[in-house]
Amino acid sequence: MTELTQKVALITGSSRGIGAAIAKCFARHGAKVALHGRDVAALSAVRSEIEAAHGQVMQVAAPLTTFEDLEGLRRQVEERLGPIDILVANAGKSYTRPNLALEDITEDGWRASIEGNLSATFLTLKSVLPGMKQRRAGSIITISSAAARRPHPASPLPYAVAKAAIELLTQDVAAQAGPYNIRVNCIAPETILTENNQRDIPAAQQVMLLESHPLKRLGTPDDVANAALFLASDQASWISGVILDVAGGSVLVR
Repeated sequence: MTELTQKVALITGSSRGIGAAIAKCFARHGAKVALHGRDVAALSAVRSEIEAAHGQVMQVAAPLTTFEDLEGLRRQVEERLGPIDILVANAGKSYTRPNLALEDITEDGWRASIEGNLSATFLTLKSVLPGMKQRRAGSIITISSAAARRPHPASPLPYAVAKAAIELLTQDVAAQAGPYNIRVNCIAPETILTENNQRDIPAAQQVMLLESHPLKRLGTPDDVANAALFLASDQASWISGVILDVAGGSVLVR
């Protein structure tokens, strides 16, 4: 389990859910992990778990609102762990309810969804990519959603639009960064049973959701983490610009 030995990995939005699972997976496989989030207690819990398994880890609580925020985050990581080899731009969430008609979406909800997902990803890449180019090495993973892969009334529209834009951003940056030996890929999960989803999605609805997946189960954070591990590792050394659906086959269903 040494695929990422001594690699420095920054995972934004890693205080819980998918981001935390990726961080713990990377640490198990030898990476020096930088946790990021805004909930200090949740970050500390993830950090303690990694340290208990003898992983190398640090945590940074910071917003991702401005480029200065990201530059501060990057500098803290590099001062403690060294140059960033692997970036997972995971931070993001939905800021509006599903099943809203376009005219019922508030301007604040729209802007929050774009800023909290697309702009946060853009600023994260803008901060970390120059150093990778200078070193001529790196692996970047962005996180989209199955909501970006197929229109669905239950998907919050601003969130889906932001995630679709992240996919295009990923492929454009992959083309730009390829000559510098930097790989850039995207993971698009379907419904994942994070702590929040297990709490918020009623059991009956979970049964209905899993029936829409050919594999007849919902995803777990570890499903996404294992995909991220592959894309971050040298086993994926000739893979770039890919949108990887971690979706139980549901994107095949219309």
